[in-house]
Amino acid sequence: MRFEGIYTPVVTPYHSDFSIDESAFASAIEFLIAAGVSGIIVAGTTGEYYAQSSDERVAMMKLAKEIIAGRTSYIVGTGAIRTEDCIFFAEQARAIDADALLVSTPPYAYPTGREIALHALAIDRAANLPIMLYNYPGRMCVNMDEDTLDRLGRSPNFCAIKESSGDPNRLHMLAREYPHIQLSCGMDDQALEFFAWGARSWVCAGSNFAPEAHIALHRACAVEGNFDKGRRIMSAMLPLMRVLEQGGKFVQCIKHGVTLRGIDAGPPRRPLQALNKDEKRELAEVIRTLDTTVNAIEQEHSA
Repeated sequence: MRFEGIYTPVVTPYHSDFSIDESAFASAIEFLIAAGVSGIIVAGTTGEYYAQSSDERVAMMKLAKEIIAGRTSYIVGTGAIRTEDCIFFAEQARAIDADALLVSTPPYAYPTGREIALHALAIDRAANLPIMLYNYPGRMCVNMDEDTLDRLGRSPNFCAIKESSGDPNRLHMLAREYPHIQLSCGMDDQALEFFAWGARSWVCAGSNFAPEAHIALHRACAVEGNFDKGRRIMSAMLPLMRVLEQGGKFVQCIKHGVTLRGIDAGPPRRPLQALNKDEKRELAEVIRTLDTTVNAIEQEHSA
């Protein structure tokens, strides 16, 4: 499977009582498909999979499959601590004919490179689907190191990696030493660098509410090869990225951004708390400035 373009780890909207708002979930997916994203990921971190029961996760998988109906790529996250649970979610994804899996390092367990590889290979054997690996040591405590990647070379299903370490040296290592594994940007403020090193895809939570800007940056760099234009778009996006990352309220910001686009994403599930009024005001202003700037850049280059 080739990963090209913008892949959105879609939010899970909730009602005020924290039950899943299926209607808003459908609206969020329809919005993304209409915007032209290349794929939708269910049960990513932004979707708050860690705060959902197994039954809820399976129900969301099935609902998303029905809504997407083959109109864009559909990827299912298998994240959990126990390998057995990850295998269960992978088998459910295979049963509903998902296009690919997102496989991360089990959190909290602190596995070695060999243990991460054995974990991922067990998921692969159970599902036999294309896999995008997800390296995020900030949440998982460990990297998918060379030992992991070498061992995973036993299966062609491991065809991409979402790299979210933030370490430029890992970006260079992946691009040079593992060219057979497609490189996907997972660190938003380094998107320009990823595209310069050959990444063709970007898994970006901000595309939940600003798909136009994310698609514009991908198109400028990965499609047109116009890095002058890309730098201008990236410069316009950096204030948003700073707001999203500051204060540990990433998911809350993404959900409020979706709400600002007219789709009520509701509150995050506890222990997370919603943004306060000042935080909402700051996010709204940054988004307005971003939209205005990127629109002007696009119009200038289309003239």
